[in-house]
Amino acid sequence: MSSSTAESRAYAFVGDTYDRRDDIVPYAHWLDQAAMLRREFSEADPFPHLVLDHFLAPEAAQRALTSFPPPGDGWIHYLHYNERTFGMNDPNVLPRSARSILDELNSDRFVSLLEAMTGIPGLRADPSLEGGGLHQSERGGHLNLHADFTVHPYRPQWRRRLNLLVFLNPEWQDSWGGHVEFWDSGVRHCERRIAPLYNRAVLFRTDEQSFHGYPDPLRCPAGVFRKSLALYYFTEETRPRVVSTEYRGRPDDGPRRALIFLDKMALRVYDRAKRIFGFDDRFASRLLRLLSRGRPYR
Repeated sequence: MSSSTAESRAYAFVGDTYDRRDDIVPYAHWLDQAAMLRREFSEADPFPHLVLDHFLAPEAAQRALTSFPPPGDGWIHYLHYNERTFGMNDPNVLPRSARSILDELNSDRFVSLLEAMTGIPGLRADPSLEGGGLHQSERGGHLNLHADFTVHPYRPQWRRRLNLLVFLNPEWQDSWGGHVEFWDSGVRHCERRIAPLYNRAVLFRTDEQSFHGYPDPLRCPAGVFRKSLALYYFTEETRPRVVSTEYRGRPDDGPRRALIFLDKMALRVYDRAKRIFGFDDRFASRLLRLLSRGRPYR
């Protein structure tokens, strides 16, 4: 499932240099299906989305997987009641092979492919990878149901439109959980569960009612991580409405719903401060590590 090398941007590493040799995205394959995928995207419930298996070229998916650094320095710690995950988006820390793939997924050509598959014109990539990049979660990790923030924290005219997740989990077992859940706008029913299988991409519209997450703690063995690439795409508007990430409890979460709400309100204060003062998530990561008493992984 690879396209012509003349039609693709392709990189493989030879020493410290890039060699145009291996495809990253099989553009010809996805462009051939773009019209069908655009219809599928617009008709999907509970909000527009696509599930795309074998998304990256096989060599690129393998490079992305093997480039994941082990837990430790360089990872942002998203450790609070509504979330227990780790992220890496600093270009000075990202492995070169992973960075080349992320760069391709932020390229003009790839953004044009997204426009063709979704029908959303004027998309913009985010080279800063704010909130994105490499993600991984260990046993017990989770991300409660939420609708994402609507405007880029440092670019007030950028309205968030699309999320792209590319999973890198070979031999992932269904019993381990970690499925992406899509819920209705009232957060009453789970409408779809998507397993985080290797080289599977999930592309979905994000707005104030696109509730998603993996709220149940992972049950994978110790030392196994749920890994993914995460990228977000925007359109430029004059005065987009700014809404912070909206976490919600499920109907059967009981007393946990109060804790979900309190954590959400604390995060909302941080989000506003971040937009005013330009805080970096690494600042919050250091604070959260202190609050977790130096035990970020166990």
